[in-house]
Amino acid sequence: MSTATAILDAPKRAFVRPARRGLWAAIFFVAPAVVLLVAIYVLPAIVLVGFSLTDYRLGALATRFVGLGNFLHAFEDPVFLRAAVNTLLYAVIVIPAGVFLALGVALLVHGRGKSRAFWEVAYFLPVTATLVAMATVWQFLLHPSLGPVNAAIGALGFEPVSFLATPALLIPTMAAIGVWQIVGFNMVLFLAGLTAIPRDLYEAARLDGAKSPIDRFLIVTWPMLGPTTMFVVVTTSISAFKAFETVAVLTHGRGGSETLLYDLYLEGFEYSNTGYAAALTLLFLVIVLVLSIGQTLHLDRRVHYR
Repeated sequence: MSTATAILDAPKRAFVRPARRGLWAAIFFVAPAVVLLVAIYVLPAIVLVGFSLTDYRLGALATRFVGLGNFLHAFEDPVFLRAAVNTLLYAVIVIPAGVFLALGVALLVHGRGKSRAFWEVAYFLPVTATLVAMATVWQFLLHPSLGPVNAAIGALGFEPVSFLATPALLIPTMAAIGVWQIVGFNMVLFLAGLTAIPRDLYEAARLDGAKSPIDRFLIVTWPMLGPTTMFVVVTTSISAFKAFETVAVLTHGRGGSETLLYDLYLEGFEYSNTGYAAALTLLFLVIVLVLSIGQTLHLDRRVHYR
């Protein structure tokens, strides 16, 4: 009886051993990525949460547990509240302009023939440039007396405008620079979406009575670009809330032009308020996470996947 059982169990053991070897091989290959993930993301997040609950200052020998005190202070801090409003205003300008301008440019470039490659490179160049260097260039372009922008305004008979010295114009000016920088990247994404649309759909729409380009855009192009548009909106929103370089180079936060990331930078590195900066960082992460998830869930219901 035992011999028969051993004979029957032999194939099972022969199957289990390779499966175990495969499992250990999988663990061996996955382990480095898991270790890096924990070291780069998980542990810093845990440390960040720990710092946010203390009044730790960079270089201090002692610290005190304050619980949610840093978070409560943030909602009473006029600088943080102003930075949040500025960031929201910046995002309200950049998100729709960055999405719809990129879509318009992509439609125009997509219809080009031999010149398509030139226009693709021309619009994508701002993406490859360092925004810090480009902010310096914009500082010259917008100079009230030396810049070509005000020279053109003066040629039209208007008074020069101090774009970087007028508090009411600071956020819109930086938002315009942000749109200029992000349109090229979004254009490439929309071009990829346009290329993937089957040409047969346009022919079918034309036969069904969609004679004008606008009709074909509304019936075919816009619905088929649903997944691409959702991705562009989410990534543009995240980029808008991460506005930092233009503020750091052009205004240094003067005139009440702070954004959330620039306020984090000031608290953490200029004022050495590490605990408070950690709390602001967590609030920033929560805002971006809620925004991204909310947009994805809302837009996903309207997307037509092919």
